[in-house]
Amino acid sequence: MSAAHGPGLPARWFDGRSARARPAELRLLPAPDGPGLHLRALDGAGETLRLAHRQVGWPERWSATRPPSRVLLDLGAHGSLQIDDVPAWQAAVARAGHRPSLAERMQTRWPVLLGVLLLVAVGLGAFHRWGTPWLAAQLTRQVPLGWEQRLSGQALARLDERLLKPSRLAPARQVELRAGFDRLAGQIDPRLRRYRGYAPPFELQFRAGMPANAFALPGGTIVLTDDMVEQAARLPAGAGDTALLGVLAHEMGHVLHRHGTRMVVEQGVLQVGLGLALGDVSTLLSSGASLLTGLAYQRGHERESDCFAIALMRQAGLGTAPMADLLGGIEAGRAAAPGPAASAPKPAAQPGRRADWFSTHPDTAGRAERLRAGQPCA
Repeated sequence: MSAAHGPGLPARWFDGRSARARPAELRLLPAPDGPGLHLRALDGAGETLRLAHRQVGWPERWSATRPPSRVLLDLGAHGSLQIDDVPAWQAAVARAGHRPSLAERMQTRWPVLLGVLLLVAVGLGAFHRWGTPWLAAQLTRQVPLGWEQRLSGQALARLDERLLKPSRLAPARQVELRAGFDRLAGQIDPRLRRYRGYAPPFELQFRAGMPANAFALPGGTIVLTDDMVEQAARLPAGAGDTALLGVLAHEMGHVLHRHGTRMVVEQGVLQVGLGLALGDVSTLLSSGASLLTGLAYQRGHERESDCFAIALMRQAGLGTAPMADLLGGIEAGRAAAPGPAASAPKPAAQPGRRADWFSTHPDTAGRAERLRAGQPCA
């Protein structure tokens, strides 16, 4: 430390060894890392104390226009120091080259506060836009398949209670569709699997009680509605089953890309993802199932699953144009449905009855065009 800078300041030293204050003289010592402190007792004991900048708890200013009535310094093991001449203290601090902390500048300068708030808002937005999906993708790699299957079992049970009904399809028709589904699943090239070593067993289930739709649950369960099968039956002969296989290939893409699990990790905030990564899944199943039944896939997920479906169908020697026709027919049926004008906004979904639950048809026209072309994705 260099020599003391400026005249000494009167102070009262509470050294922690006695209850009374000791009169003292304080000087500030300029240093590269911030001013230090030199203290000399004035009670005749001749005691002195030198502390570096980092050893002192420097007080912060809370207002640029209203100084405090007194200043208190924390001297750690050496007690504390009280200075009553606040203007003299502030002048001495400025002469010694003390640099106010960011917190102090925010408290005393509006431009600094607004600038920091803007940076925080931008940072949070960037993390939500890019950081959260990236982190969710990394955490998803650590999620056990068994946890996904238990989560899906609870989610499907809730849907069966609140929305879905047993299928009315003839057992023979169900067997026929499951056979085609199993053949298609058996032709998945390992190169189409996003997560190495992740090969969940696929299971096709049928339900009624929901408009034409199909949805995938984490861990391999895929549900096909009776209305979707009936809608496919209206296509030209031979095209209906191919269209359904295209839809099921799309849902397989959701499973193998683990879109549902990634959304649960994102929506469940970091404690869900961290709990999964650490293996503590006992308390997460119920909350995860609730989240899962209230989510809809993002458009990026839909594009990935469409690309997967196109690749798998080409590998199986099947076209995706029937799937495009099926989606177009479903969309046309919605537009022509009686009731309010088709262009009117959709009413808010009731809890447990999301009409767009795991929606497979955002941007239906654009998706149908890509599927009809059947071109592999870049």
